Amino acid sequence: MTSPSIVWFREDLRLADNPALRAAIDRGGPIVGLYVLDEQSPGIRPLGGAARWWLHHSLASLADRLAERGGTLVLRRGPAAQVVRETVADAGAGAVFWNRRYGAAREIDARLKAGLREDDVTVASFAGSVLFEPWTVRTGGGTPFSVFTPFWRACLSLPAPRAPLPEPRTVTGPTRAPASDTLDDWGLLPHRPDWAEGLRERWEPGEPAARERLREFLDDDLGRYDRARDSPAAGATSLLSPRLRWGEVSPFTVWHAATGTPGAGRFLSELGWREFAWHTLHHFPDLATKNLRPQFDAFPWPPLHRGHLEAWQRGRTGIPLVDAGMAELWRTGFMHNRVRMVAASFLVKNLLIDWRHGEQWFWDTLVDADDASNPFNWQWVAGSGADAAPYFRVFNPELQRTRFDPDGAYTARWAPNAEGREPIVDLAATRTAALAAYEAVKRAR
Repeated sequence: MTSPSIVWFREDLRLADNPALRAAIDRGGPIVGLYVLDEQSPGIRPLGGAARWWLHHSLASLADRLAERGGTLVLRRGPAAQVVRETVADAGAGAVFWNRRYGAAREIDARLKAGLREDDVTVASFAGSVLFEPWTVRTGGGTPFSVFTPFWRACLSLPAPRAPLPEPRTVTGPTRAPASDTLDDWGLLPHRPDWAEGLRERWEPGEPAARERLREFLDDDLGRYDRARDSPAAGATSLLSPRLRWGEVSPFTVWHAATGTPGAGRFLSELGWREFAWHTLHHFPDLATKNLRPQFDAFPWPPLHRGHLEAWQRGRTGIPLVDAGMAELWRTGFMHNRVRMVAASFLVKNLLIDWRHGEQWFWDTLVDADDASNPFNWQWVAGSGADAAPYFRVFNPELQRTRFDPDGAYTARWAPNAEGREPIVDLAATRTAALAAYEAVKRAR
């Protein structure tokens, strides 16, 4: 009889196009699905509040779907390397399969893989979260790319991403599953106060909802994506970012579903931007805490003005588009991408607040914040990251509002009282101050 296999789920909370799950099924024998809530291992960043809310519901959906097919999901908490090995022993497992992670987490996986193999446990990992793995895309000089356009051109010159794998009809569970925590005991959902009402209204986590949203986007919105994606009131964005963040749908599924559809090029390039973020994290695991461009360490950040930071966090800056975006974020755990750039630029360039404060706030409040895209995009806006343009790209929030929310529909919905609020800073004066501060970075080159 074939010994059990463990499928270690991480940010791939799905059954369809899950190479690790497929490998376990092909091996034969019973399968133990395992999710580890790891908030202790070095390099692992504890989840923010909105992410914890999403994770709870996505895990509940995954557990139900596995059970419908005869499988089981075991939940355990603690340092992943220790917990996985304990689960292997408890299950009498002869194999462990997972889909690869990148950044600091990859070191944990590499050590665990080596240790399990020393114990004669079969271990295999697979590409399930990015279309092009980081070590496969390099410049002609063998270095990582630092500019998106040549990076994406190099990706598109490689063989096309593989076709997605079908969803299994059955998953054979063990006769007796290892002991499991209960999801409620993890306390992922907010209490006292329960601030998640807006998240519940906006989102339905889980693989079925993710696949339905992909179908809706392809049918209703992809054709107008290129011309309407920057309008926050147009409703033309895919809303797939939290689905991809938690792996409820794979990038391979999205790629092949969209490829060949008229107007898909711009949307696919956004998948490419996500790839660029993960490639950057792979080569620079400290992306959330250190400037990617070392010369940016010379930027003379003034002492933190906590009143300005709190006004920004609460959407009380007196800048309508910024306040609307921050209100949408607080209510729904999401913000339109164009507005994210404007709100981030205002914090960094007009308030002269270190980008890391904004990144941490988004990490706690966004349902789609991940280890790569969140810090990568903040550094892009700040000018400290991978970018061909200089720091003085300052988004004027009033010009952005005129261009992308000309009838005021977005700002009226999310910040109806913003027009009557006095701006906390003068946009022109603070832009000038930001450019003057950047001179220190230019001298450090």
